Amino acid sequence: MPSAQRSLVRAALTTWGLDDLADDSLLIVSELVANAVRHARRNSIRVMVERRTPRTVRVAVADFSHDRPEPSPPTTDAEDGRGLFLVMTLATNWGTEGRRWGKVVWAELEGRA
Repeated sequence: MPSAQRSLVRAALTTWGLDDLADDSLLIVSELVANAVRHARRNSIRVMVERRTPRTVRVAVADFSHDRPEPSPPTTDAEDGRGLFLVMTLATNWGTEGRRWGKVVWAELEGRA
């Protein structure tokens, strides 16, 4: 499943001429999908990619859990828990939007001018 989401994001970025955002966007969407699958404990998620401005892209993952992600600083001996820290580091902005049915976690990236 993650390869399908990465293919969607890569295709959108290529179409929009924003290939410089590909590596970070693909890593972010992989982390958001992994978090949704792990913490929402549901098989149904939705990945969205949206061009917000000519140089800004938002990638988002929707799931049916109402639990909002809580970033925590990773420790050197932790085997996991770095996903949201990585998203926060790579994204220009990120957040969570509650929905009646669950939530959407999103991250925005800005390309070079």
